[in-house]
Amino acid sequence: MKNFEICTVGHITLDKVVTRQNTQIMAGGTAYYLSRALGQLEVNASLVTAIAASDTAILKEIRNQGIRVFNLPTRNTVYFENIYGEDMNRRDQNVLQVADPISPDQFPEVNARYYHLGALLASDIPLALIRSLHGKGKISMDIQGHLRHLVYQKVAYRDWHEKREALQYVSILKTNEFEMEVVTGTKDIYVGANYLADLGVEEVIVTLGDRGSVILSEGRFTQIPAFRPQQVTDTTGCGDSYMAGYLYKRARNGGIEEAGHFGSALASIKTEHFGPFSRDEAAIENTIASAEKTFAVLKELQFL
Repeated sequence: MKNFEICTVGHITLDKVVTRQNTQIMAGGTAYYLSRALGQLEVNASLVTAIAASDTAILKEIRNQGIRVFNLPTRNTVYFENIYGEDMNRRDQNVLQVADPISPDQFPEVNARYYHLGALLASDIPLALIRSLHGKGKISMDIQGHLRHLVYQKVAYRDWHEKREALQYVSILKTNEFEMEVVTGTKDIYVGANYLADLGVEEVIVTLGDRGSVILSEGRFTQIPAFRPQQVTDTTGCGDSYMAGYLYKRARNGGIEEAGHFGSALASIKTEHFGPFSRDEAAIENTIASAEKTFAVLKELQFL
């Protein structure tokens, strides 16, 4: 039995990212961006994924970062096409290829303090796997994939019909405003977050793009600011990068606010370049310290 602080579970995709500036083909998906970010931090982490044998070269860079990789058999690798317009917080998606689900029967003997489940499509991570991991460690989840269904290769968002049973097993849930509305039926962030908490989630994270994020834990809301990047180049994987930082701090017994700030700063740095987060913890801490210094100066000037 292998022991880890964080185990990421989910498929890696081949992503075609189309923006107004250019088009790139790259690896992607929650499992990829989160694992690559964790690989830049001092953390004992693993990845359970499923990509086709012909695409296993994608895993080399993750392994080279010290992440233990378990690749399960699948006929295909997931292939996404992400098309961005002027608003980089929104994208149009096509799915050109899907992979086999990750089933509990295939799951390796892995113990982790946190399991982060990053489904890309509704069929990726079945309820049986979520149930089987309950009690082995805390389950963290990005709800996005569980709302995604394929309709003629297009991604259609629908409510998760298994949410009431599944979310009772989830300790940390990450969603954005749009996904929260799909699964809760409300646009009100605070009402929606409370709805998800009532289903059993201990920490509900609602990301708000360049407006930061809100975290609900033990009945208390914590506002997390967005850290301003030097430039916005690529927002793909931004939410996954946020969660890498958040889970890293939570695994080290960091508080909600500390973890939120760390995740937010990590995500901000990631948006400055294409591909996954590639800096180190010092860069994240410097970003946070610089923002705190600026805030302190502005606060002082207010009273002059």
